[in-house]
Amino acid sequence: MKITSRQNPLVQHARAVRDGREPELIFVEGVRLAEEATSAGLQFEVAFYTNRVARDERGGRLLDALRKANTRVVEVSESVFASVADTQSPQGLALLAQRPRADRSAFEAAQQGVPLVVVLHRINNPANAGAMLRVAEAAGASGVVATADSTDLFAPKALRGAMGSAFRLPLWLNARFEDALAWCKAHSISTVATDLRAADKHTDIDWTSPRAIILGAEAGGLTDDETAAATARIRIPMRAPVESLNVTTALAVVLYEAARQRAR
Repeated sequence: MKITSRQNPLVQHARAVRDGREPELIFVEGVRLAEEATSAGLQFEVAFYTNRVARDERGGRLLDALRKANTRVVEVSESVFASVADTQSPQGLALLAQRPRADRSAFEAAQQGVPLVVVLHRINNPANAGAMLRVAEAAGASGVVATADSTDLFAPKALRGAMGSAFRLPLWLNARFEDALAWCKAHSISTVATDLRAADKHTDIDWTSPRAIILGAEAGGLTDDETAAATARIRIPMRAPVESLNVTTALAVVLYEAARQRAR
């Protein structure tokens, strides 16, 4: 039976998940992201869809696959879906999924080869955080650590920015900054902080050894004490009068230098 009331308890539950008020679940919106979540093996509680998605060949196949997997599939009206959606122009499909495991133990168990870890500290913009996950996966990072002062990497905007990378990359969320550095030290991983005053450029250090790149808040970056706690400090050369790069761009520049060195 189609749900047509925005006050339906299941619809209210979906909004709570979307807004982060149901910590065991995440809100996955859009056909492409739902496909990525399905491919990654996530477990779904319920799928909401509109008739528009059901009529679409790609959307219809996905709904059939969800039904075969015994996922509860519920049709809702366009107006009800609009009240649930986190996007301005919703496609008409959203899933409530079990939050993937993203703790220290799972992160550590997933590490393979020579580590290239990304540590996000006080990254508060979910769109930036999602884009950074996408860059990290594309450049071959072995995992991402996000401190408790950062945004939730499974928030809807972060998931859309990551385009599926959040489901595939090893993640350690809600870490203490000190614990992340201590873990790196215990595993012989040298930590690298970006610092405009650093003598070494990002191309000057050896990225073929175990490394972790630490990036701080979009506006203020890392504090002096946090920068000093890293094993090494680097700067990205820029022409005047430019003084800084977007944090996602900075991560891409550094990680692709690491990828270049590791590919030799």
